[in-house]
Amino acid sequence: MKLLVVGSGGREHALAWRLAQSQAVQLVYVAPGNGGTAREPGLQNLPITDLDELAEFVTREKIAFTVVGPEAPLAAGIVDHFRSKSLKIFGPTRLAARLESSKDFAKAFMSRHGIPTARYQTFADAAQAHAYVDTEGAPIVIKADGLAAGKGVVVAQTLAEAHAAIDAMLLDNRMGDAGARVVIEEFLEGEEASFIVMVDGRNILPLASSQDHKRLRDGDTGPNTGGMGAYSPAPVVTPEIHARVMREIIRPTVEAMAAEGTPYTGFLYAGLMIDAQGKPRTLEFNCRLGDPETQPIMMRIRSDFMRVFEHAIAGTLDRAEIDWDRRCALGVVLAAAHYPDDPRKGDAIAGLPAQSNDLGDDCMAFHAGTAARDGQILTSGGRVLCVAALGDSVRTAQARAYRAIEKLAFDGMQFRRDIGYRALARSNRP
Repeated sequence: MKLLVVGSGGREHALAWRLAQSQAVQLVYVAPGNGGTAREPGLQNLPITDLDELAEFVTREKIAFTVVGPEAPLAAGIVDHFRSKSLKIFGPTRLAARLESSKDFAKAFMSRHGIPTARYQTFADAAQAHAYVDTEGAPIVIKADGLAAGKGVVVAQTLAEAHAAIDAMLLDNRMGDAGARVVIEEFLEGEEASFIVMVDGRNILPLASSQDHKRLRDGDTGPNTGGMGAYSPAPVVTPEIHARVMREIIRPTVEAMAAEGTPYTGFLYAGLMIDAQGKPRTLEFNCRLGDPETQPIMMRIRSDFMRVFEHAIAGTLDRAEIDWDRRCALGVVLAAAHYPDDPRKGDAIAGLPAQSNDLGDDCMAFHAGTAARDGQILTSGGRVLCVAALGDSVRTAQARAYRAIEKLAFDGMQFRRDIGYRALARSNRP
């Protein structure tokens, strides 16, 4: 059979690579793909982004099913469009995707249904937002209401930072339409984790836990980014916390979406803050796999992932299982010069293997912001590559990933050198 993965990032490269491992899969198209998916065995780039053209291609080529990677096509209604043509696709409808495409919708939804999250208020008027921040004090969190490619969140440690973020979004229009409204939340203390599940409208299948690193620089300093690295599993998600998240956050969300007439299908990502007492609260919902969490998660899947999607699309996820590699996986993002504010494009990448798995044992180089041109692979976006490795421990996986990175280079290459530090700190506790 032939499959289609929609998207062009590292998440889509990892997802398509994993699907292509199935003996039943002849070819995985990636639309539009990137420089890595262009030369990955079993994958083929498809330079189409228009929804009508994609649907026509799927029909013509008899694609078995489509998986949507990024949030933008979901918010644009690709699932509704494909289903109207009786095409099989995994993802939430446009209305269900509001859990991600509107922070205000998600917060109001959680408030209605008693799903634990931070206190908040939403503002379109800058003066009112400034007054609220002055009343609440700092630290405080300022979020663009709409989609901002993972860069619409400012964790303001001071009132000056909070006011500057409000001005940037509401007055200077730096986030475009996404920042026409801002959600202002209380600052939550604790440790973050990513909790991702697959949903078929009723049944829920959890994926392995993971934790990403949002800040640009070591020690969680510098500006927020789309993510600079991740590892799986996340030790902070103990079996007890896992059960509590399912009971208090995930299952109530799926049941409430169905009760409100928008049954949820697709990946559901709950970004969590877990406090010192083990209480989880929801920082955000995403309606797709995380990036870079996907890369280490896909490294750990041992079973035929294509069969899991067949169950998800058929509404029989309760009959699906995933066989997980017991080892840890860790991925480090290599970012372009001047990322995240103004990433430079067009730098040649040296040291890349011909295939993504040629970096060494149990190590992969997943492409994100890359493009093939004149026989070279060039940078074409902010997050360029994610080097992911497996190991018997977080420390071993970390060492393998950083050893592989030593083989790669491009001008202005940025990466954190401490991915996994929280997990290592936990393992060192008496």
